[in-house]
Amino acid sequence: MKVQLAYSRRSTIVQGATGLDIALSTNTRRDRVSFHGTLTQPLRFREAISALHDVVVSDLRYKPRDRSAYEAYLAEQKAREAAVYRAAYQEKKAEFDALSGQPMPDGLEADFKKQRKLYWKARDRYNRYLMLHDWELWRLIMPCDPVITVAPDVLFFECFSADESSYGCLTVDRDAFDHEQDVALGTTNVDYSWALYEHFQKLRSYRETRFTVDPSGFEVATESADAHIEEKIDLPNSWLRGFMQLQSAMSLPQKKVSISREGLYNVIAWLKRHRAAKSPRAIRFELEPGQPTRIVLEPWDRQIVLHSTPYTGLRSETIRVWGRDRLRVLARLLPLADGADVYLLGAGLPSFWVVRMGEMRLILGLSGWTTNDWTSASALEAIAPPAEVREQTLTDVAATFRDNPTLSFEQIQSRVDHNAPTVAAALNRLALLGQVIHDLPAGAYRWRQVMPVPLTSEQIGSENPETEAARDLVKRVSIDRDETTASGIRLVTGSVHRQKVEVMIDADNHIKRGKCGCSHHFKNGLRMGPCRHLQAIRNHLLRDDDQPKDLDRWYQGLWN
Repeated sequence: MKVQLAYSRRSTIVQGATGLDIALSTNTRRDRVSFHGTLTQPLRFREAISALHDVVVSDLRYKPRDRSAYEAYLAEQKAREAAVYRAAYQEKKAEFDALSGQPMPDGLEADFKKQRKLYWKARDRYNRYLMLHDWELWRLIMPCDPVITVAPDVLFFECFSADESSYGCLTVDRDAFDHEQDVALGTTNVDYSWALYEHFQKLRSYRETRFTVDPSGFEVATESADAHIEEKIDLPNSWLRGFMQLQSAMSLPQKKVSISREGLYNVIAWLKRHRAAKSPRAIRFELEPGQPTRIVLEPWDRQIVLHSTPYTGLRSETIRVWGRDRLRVLARLLPLADGADVYLLGAGLPSFWVVRMGEMRLILGLSGWTTNDWTSASALEAIAPPAEVREQTLTDVAATFRDNPTLSFEQIQSRVDHNAPTVAAALNRLALLGQVIHDLPAGAYRWRQVMPVPLTSEQIGSENPETEAARDLVKRVSIDRDETTASGIRLVTGSVHRQKVEVMIDADNHIKRGKCGCSHHFKNGLRMGPCRHLQAIRNHLLRDDDQPKDLDRWYQGLWN
């Protein structure tokens, strides 16, 4: 999806005689959003916005060894062939020049799409190369413009990480500002650069800090803030789909686990000092009603008992979540934190970590996948509403936010002529389309259009075809052998729709190796994700036969 951004000037921080002035320039291609106020706790804001910045640039994807020297050797060898190719190129170019002015040949559009795909692959490789070898240059070209929303009671900033696995949301109460003026509610992008991040580090508690969100920025003219800036960003489908999947998961009811500041410190400190050499690499929450919550770090079985925060749920359960290495971005917030809460959907599903800092809260959403792959996404589909929501229902639910952009679930239900399961499914769908966000700490739904135009299902993109086909093949799975080795690896053989399959699954339920006779596996192996038959075996092993099959049972089972 292509997104156009336009800013009248760069966002800046200017030091005046009485303090610092922060001016965030907003996207002029969207409806006007503005806010002016004075921060009462600039130190908290500095640490919180810096942690949000760390979420944006975090990338924990696998990074192969540096092969630049070997590649340079190959380039030198290929240089000898360049002279021959150059002569052939000049000859062919002369032929094309002679054909100029002729009608567009057949297949040109298909060739263009093919070459465009090659371009984006090369650009991605160059981005990874800069990230490894020239960090300063990579920081300058890395797009990191967050989305800001001015609501009646809060301001919140949102971002998504470079590796498509972490979501960050900084919520600041309007009470954290004095002398508010020129307030225009809405959602927009703000210009954000690495230079601005460096300036944020200058915020101090003893110096007055004025905060401005406005398309026109400051009246103070600076040499670097006068030029008009326009950017065109082509968002990858995987990035957009991953972001919306997390928003959809965030809209569902979750189990709340309170964690003290000391407990969160113990988790982060242990993970920083130890590196797991084998699976599973999960955080296991052992929950007993009225008893202290136990957090177990696998595979060491390191147990952290939260004596000061007993679990308030109604039944005992054990939930394992992944993505724990990304918790390190919360380390700089510990000195200012009052405590934290973890919101859990279920085993293997996204988790949301909320750090409370007085009038500010940072929400860190962890997807459970380091990259938005093909097997992890299917777990989210399992808890999605089992029935499509009618367009008229979505319109009715969206209309309830017209007078007030912040509503509780009960308030929304009282304003529409639909039952609770239908309203819940509609809110989940609106969240997937980027229209609604569920504010977990406030327990409210907020109207927020994350993109300049309403999104459609086609723009978000469908899931991987192999994952989609695997769901239909689950009932055609036959298991011949299922055993677990001493190292925790699960070896399974069987057949899927008359196709013989062998698969090796680790303790994190990831497919490590597999054998299948289908064309997808023959051509790609696991490089392009497991084939539908391997995924069907995995889904068969993990499936829940008691999963609700209709909307009412989905609501009762998940919400109640």
